[in-house]
Amino acid sequence: MRGPDEAQEIGRGGTGEHRMNKVLKEIINTLLYLLCVLLLTLAVNTYVGQRTAVEGSSMEPTLSDKDNLIVDKISYRFQEPERFDIIVFSFKYKEDTYYIKRIIGLPGETVRIDEEGNIYINDEILEESYGREVIKAETMGLARETIVIGEDEYFVLGDNRNNSTDSRSPLVGNVNRKDIIGRAFVRIWPLSKMGMLRHQ
Repeated sequence: MRGPDEAQEIGRGGTGEHRMNKVLKEIINTLLYLLCVLLLTLAVNTYVGQRTAVEGSSMEPTLSDKDNLIVDKISYRFQEPERFDIIVFSFKYKEDTYYIKRIIGLPGETVRIDEEGNIYINDEILEESYGREVIKAETMGLARETIVIGEDEYFVLGDNRNNSTDSRSPLVGNVNRKDIIGRAFVRIWPLSKMGMLRHQ
């Protein structure tokens, strides 16, 4: 038969073990929570949207250097890119390098720019309502001649037409559908310009 002191020691041991189990359980729960948050963040960043910063002035006046944007990565899983969409795509000659431009020509179309800087799609002049520069003769590049866009390709231009490396340059050319990361969706910085982006 155990004495009162021995029974007290057994009780204390049980309480200590219970506390340890409780602490261990809380640690495991916290770790599982953090893991879920991390996985959810990765999933959102990979499949839904991601933050990106604009570098340079090729999209002036629509977008400026150091503007921070959220790129919608999910819409193009359900629909095709449209004319005038502002897209982010990967640069084929340098890993982890991305460009942001506006879609002008769609798959299967032809694009040509005349001496006055007018853009022709399938021999019809393109009407544009957003802010952009008139193309100067010296920056026409490849589009001086008629460009045929492939069935899985897009012709893109920066809004700052005379200071943009885009589909007029052999470095970029027509953008393949598989290289499009997503559609610029909303500007989150600077706060004074925060809001949804105008595409058309």
